[in-house]
Amino acid sequence: MLGQSRPVPFDPYGRRRSRWRLPRWLVLLLTGTAIGAGGVVFVQERYLPPRLSAGDSASLRSAFQEADAARTRLTRELDETGKRLVVALADKKTLSDQLAAGRAGTERLRGDLASAIAALPPDPRATPVEVRAARFSTKSGMLSYDVVLTRERASDKPMPGVLQFIVAGESARSSTSTVAPQAFAVSIGAFEVVRGNLPLPDGFKPRQTTIQVLDRSGGKLLGMRVILVK
Repeated sequence: MLGQSRPVPFDPYGRRRSRWRLPRWLVLLLTGTAIGAGGVVFVQERYLPPRLSAGDSASLRSAFQEADAARTRLTRELDETGKRLVVALADKKTLSDQLAAGRAGTERLRGDLASAIAALPPDPRATPVEVRAARFSTKSGMLSYDVVLTRERASDKPMPGVLQFIVAGESARSSTSTVAPQAFAVSIGAFEVVRGNLPLPDGFKPRQTTIQVLDRSGGKLLGMRVILVK
């Protein structure tokens, strides 16, 4: 009627419990941490720049401080240079304005001079270069001269020429003689005012001067006039 019963083994000490094991999640966590640390070390050693030593770090810090100090100094110098540039530009503008005003004044004076020269009596010889006016005087053995030359058909380009003076007078021995100082080059536009001084022989007393305008030394005569020496 009842089923067959099984024998129950008798173990007076009981079974030994199995050893304690780490939880699986903790094993996975530690494994992942180790792999990650190893990967960081591998990447750092293989691909990243080498780590600096304490000495290299100190040198780098010192170099950075020097570079920062140089940058600060250059910034300050740049500011000072900028200020000087502003002052220089202001001075340049002032000088430019003064130069423009001076040129305008020169042009007005040149126009006034041209009007005054136009009012002078014409050269009676009507040569290509007219000697419109001249003045000669002597002082301390020097012949001072002021000569006004004009060209009736003057172009924009001045014409080169040579001015020769032939001075007649009395020498130191009271004899009549002439002196011809060295000729000199002139550039003649619509009008030209020539001024200067020439040395005379000792004891020479000039009476009159013949003005000759030549195209070159000893060349063609372009104009002439005789003026008394005062």
